[in-house]
Amino acid sequence: MSEQTLDQPIASDAAVTEADVLKALSNIIDPDLHRDIVTLGFVKKVRICGGNVAFDIELTTPACPVKDQMKAQAEELVSALPGVTGLSIGMTAQTRRPPEIKNLIPGVKNAIAVASGKGGVGKSTTSVNLALALAQTGARVGLMDADIYGPSIPIMMGIPEGIQPEGSEENGVQRIYPLEQYGVALISIGFLTDKNSPIVWRGPMVGKMIQTFLGSVVWGELDYLIIDLPPGTGDIQLTLMQNAPLTGAVIVTTPESVALEDVTRAGNMFSKMAQAGINVPLLGIVENMSWYETPDGEKIPLFGSGGGQRAADFFKVPLLGQVPRVMDITTAGDSGKPVIAAQPESEPAQVYRDIAGNLARRISTLSMQ
Repeated sequence: MSEQTLDQPIASDAAVTEADVLKALSNIIDPDLHRDIVTLGFVKKVRICGGNVAFDIELTTPACPVKDQMKAQAEELVSALPGVTGLSIGMTAQTRRPPEIKNLIPGVKNAIAVASGKGGVGKSTTSVNLALALAQTGARVGLMDADIYGPSIPIMMGIPEGIQPEGSEENGVQRIYPLEQYGVALISIGFLTDKNSPIVWRGPMVGKMIQTFLGSVVWGELDYLIIDLPPGTGDIQLTLMQNAPLTGAVIVTTPESVALEDVTRAGNMFSKMAQAGINVPLLGIVENMSWYETPDGEKIPLFGSGGGQRAADFFKVPLLGQVPRVMDITTAGDSGKPVIAAQPESEPAQVYRDIAGNLARRISTLSMQ
């Protein structure tokens, strides 16, 4: 069946009607919201001219992992209607934020903190590849390196030493314009300091820098801002939660059983903030270094197994994905080209894309509640 672009108004004498089209599309159920896409208001701009039908399906995120499946269902259902001779379906997206989130970071719809209970679990690697995976779907994405004491984002994103973001002052207000790499807007303390100079700051100075990143950086319009936190629970985490309207947090862990204690500590930090009236829901768990795959395809759990699922079960949140222990991930990050950009067809790249899709679905579900 041919596709046509239709701008004509609905023809009153058409054999197929708008009501027919909407009735057919009401059979498509969103797998997360458990309602049909017509009731949810996803079907937009229905146009009919004779037997030619066109409409848009507006999803809640460009990273929707069932986008292609939904389009295929719509094509099958509407094509089967009597009188339909041509069909054009536009897939669009309008990212939403949970209704209780106030827009305190200008232009940013969803700010997501990536946290861990301890260092060395691959949190920054997860943040970087997650940001790129979301950007590759067409979403507008920013990445804030809030790990003040150990900023690694500049190296992982391939920003040459000495490159600094531009700044300006407007009506006495300082403005910082983020750098851009791989389609992602970036800011890090690493852009503003010598990489060989230790950052020896007390809590108030750290808090001031985080507040500067939140209030002075001109992000523009973003669907998602990924915030890479330092490991553990401390001043930076508290300052961020008190000053930023976070959509939620993702916790990165490893498979071994003892990791649950660290994850619990990190997760309870967000729970305690909720008791203080600051709601930062856990969006899910990412398990890193889940297995090593031998050349003959055998998967060996080098660090045990089940830690991520146990953490997800403990907090009653989804396990967003499991990332294998692959040297290419580390090598790519060290070279300044994350694996999802360096090896887009690899298994780890697909894993990160799946995690991004699962995260986007989780946020979309919260935004529609």
